[in-house]
Amino acid sequence: MKKKLAMLLASTMLVGSMLPLCGPSVVMAEEASELEGDITFWHSFTQGPRLETIQKAADAFMEEHPKVNIKIETFSWNDFYTKWTTGLASGNVPDMSTALVGQVAEMISADALIPINDLIDDIGRDKFNESALNECSVDDNNYAIPLYSHAMVMWIRKDLLEENNLEVPKTWDELYEAAKTLTKDGVYGLSFPCGTTDFQATNFLNFYVKSGGGSLLTDDLKANLTSDLALEGINYWLKVYNDCSPKDSVNYNVLDQATLYYQGKTAFDFNSGFQISGVQANSPDLLEYVDCYPIPTINEGDEQNGITTSNQPMVIWKNSEHPEICKEFIKTLYEEDTYVEFLHATPVGMLPALKGISDTDAYRDNEIIQQFEHAESVIADQIPGGTAIGFEHGPSIQAGIMTNQHVIEKMFQDIITNGTDVETAAKAAEDELNALFEVAQ
Repeated sequence: MKKKLAMLLASTMLVGSMLPLCGPSVVMAEEASELEGDITFWHSFTQGPRLETIQKAADAFMEEHPKVNIKIETFSWNDFYTKWTTGLASGNVPDMSTALVGQVAEMISADALIPINDLIDDIGRDKFNESALNECSVDDNNYAIPLYSHAMVMWIRKDLLEENNLEVPKTWDELYEAAKTLTKDGVYGLSFPCGTTDFQATNFLNFYVKSGGGSLLTDDLKANLTSDLALEGINYWLKVYNDCSPKDSVNYNVLDQATLYYQGKTAFDFNSGFQISGVQANSPDLLEYVDCYPIPTINEGDEQNGITTSNQPMVIWKNSEHPEICKEFIKTLYEEDTYVEFLHATPVGMLPALKGISDTDAYRDNEIIQQFEHAESVIADQIPGGTAIGFEHGPSIQAGIMTNQHVIEKMFQDIITNGTDVETAAKAAEDELNALFEVAQ
């Protein structure tokens, strides 16, 4: 990134001394240290339990600090991206928010965030995985703090595999053959989503390319869609679409895709542990047949240490008049009782970003976590070796643009809908991305 990032000084709180008598100086110190002001918190935890837990934490904070008001607004992940990018010029952005890692790279480039090194140090820098902090850092400044972690894995239906005498696929070829076999009786083997309101096709192509040791970006951060490995991945997903997927998936976003699995209409899917709560809500009778395994490799026996990891970040916006309130509120979200309650809002879907929490009795005292011990273990094992899409080269605005501009999704739609030659479409998408990269620099 070529833009020089501005460093803001966080406001400090005066702490009154404890004296035997409450004289005027003590009262003045207490008044000076009292938090006061209004902040707006945008987040994308639109599901009931997570939304309710965050609101409960905000209510408790406001009760403890009666001169503070926290206004919470929720947006879907896609709506949030539109909201902050259009609002940045006018200053219509929140005081604090959640974000996606790729979006944080764009926010940093736009000089829209403040560093929060002091907040991380106050909570305990050694409590977080260094890689999770580094993916939202520039020049030793941390611009985001991870709230929870998860990784993309392959979800299966144990009952369908057993009924058809199939083993859990370990390679992409095995997955295709199994998915093709299971595409029958109202069930699709594997849906391939490429709707242009989301980045699911980018995600799926990234699975294939990274499993082969490649990247969708070159070492010098150019788009990399015409390599032999990338073209092989594009053709693989087109084959899955043609033989194993509902044709409407050409327009699917992440929720459309996941809902098929929730409802028992797909045998395989790629997602995080959020699949469990989705199945539980939609098809509880299928819950006992749900499990996950690592994402396949190209060749049997290839090493696979994780593909796509998300360390869900929170950020404080430079526009905020009260960063000190944001920091103090964020601290309360990591207090063990509040933090465990939040994680339990979507058990196994949200794994702790803080070290040591997963070993506590409070965390493990959850029926879903106990039932899906294998799935939790698989996901946890994949987190350390994975990165956000494109971040295998480190955090970059190019990775954010590739994820957020949906160029790869449009490429797949062009091939599927218009019959454009794969190499021609891949070259056009590669050129379009590289042009966007140039403008951003």
